[in-house]
Amino acid sequence: MAFQGTDFFRIDELYSEEELMVRNSVREFVDEQIIPIIEEHYMQGTFPMELVEKLGNLGMFGIKTSEKYGGAGANYTTYGLAMQELERGDSGVRSFASVQNSLVMFPIEAYASEEKKQEWLPKLASGKAIGCFGLTEPDHGSNPSGMLSNAKKIDGGYLLNGAKMWITNGSLADVAVVWAKLDGRITGFLVEKGMKGFSAPEMKNKHSLRASVTSELIFQDVEVPEINRLNVDGLKGPLSCLTQARYGIAYGAIGAAMQVYESSINYAKSRIQFDKPIAGFQLVQDKLVHIFDEISKAQLIAYRVGRLMESGNFKPEHISFAKRNNVKMALESCRIAREVHGANGILNEYPIMRHANNLESVYTYEGTHDIHTLILGQHITGIPAFK
Repeated sequence: MAFQGTDFFRIDELYSEEELMVRNSVREFVDEQIIPIIEEHYMQGTFPMELVEKLGNLGMFGIKTSEKYGGAGANYTTYGLAMQELERGDSGVRSFASVQNSLVMFPIEAYASEEKKQEWLPKLASGKAIGCFGLTEPDHGSNPSGMLSNAKKIDGGYLLNGAKMWITNGSLADVAVVWAKLDGRITGFLVEKGMKGFSAPEMKNKHSLRASVTSELIFQDVEVPEINRLNVDGLKGPLSCLTQARYGIAYGAIGAAMQVYESSINYAKSRIQFDKPIAGFQLVQDKLVHIFDEISKAQLIAYRVGRLMESGNFKPEHISFAKRNNVKMALESCRIAREVHGANGILNEYPIMRHANNLESVYTYEGTHDIHTLILGQHITGIPAFK
């Protein structure tokens, strides 16, 4: 298998046979099905829809969802390793799976009616249906409590008005998990494709996450049936979903760093300057060692957080630590890898700039780097700096 050189602390020995089997299956899928096509999709600004059914067949949707709803019922570590490998292919592909798993299927299983669980979860698990998550608004990102989207009680349901922005999979989605204020309290609703007044125009002209569909969600007097309301109130609902997604990102970022590291090692060994490979020069070795160091530390962080989540002993601050550290690590690794590749690093023959551009978005979404810094700052001082 590839990447043996990035398991310096022999972390594979800590994973179960089942966890490694899933990791290796996804790794093989990425090598054979994603890496050969992803650069073209990125350059064209298109999402590889041909992967959706294949990812469903591979079990990449509903990894943690109960088997009775068509999921795999796997643990957090298995989910994390799968996200690692998908992001090794591309952040956009990992984002698609992350949204489906953590931001759509998780809240439906946790908070929806049994009827809606039966209706949506098996289709989402197989990839026959696509979901999205509507929280961020044009004027409210890091402060979700200030959202303007609102729901009003009417006979038989609710009247939904508002707008969401930066929504992965929005234009593709058959169902949207949408958060809005009902009588001043944040409440979740399932908004289904085709509901009158609901539209999801795609956002174009991105320099990042180009192989991913990003959309607005617009609600103009959308009538949502009572049964589509989620059984949760307050920020607990959306934040519980984000906790799941941020954990997957912490693992995913490692995959991006692994890919640019492997490219850098191969390039440094084959690129000849002054009659020897540049891998033999001290400054180049310093760059390679830095990436190698950071990947090794990030692996240990992600592994420990996963086990804490499985035991129920984790804190949200653990997730903030892992997401903040690992995404920063991966973005810095891309920049250093570009230096190793020299001018060639900007070509799409190599994955460097694609991963770097993607990670600029990952650095910001699911809680910006600065917001996670403040979460940790409050944890260690006891003093909130958000206000």
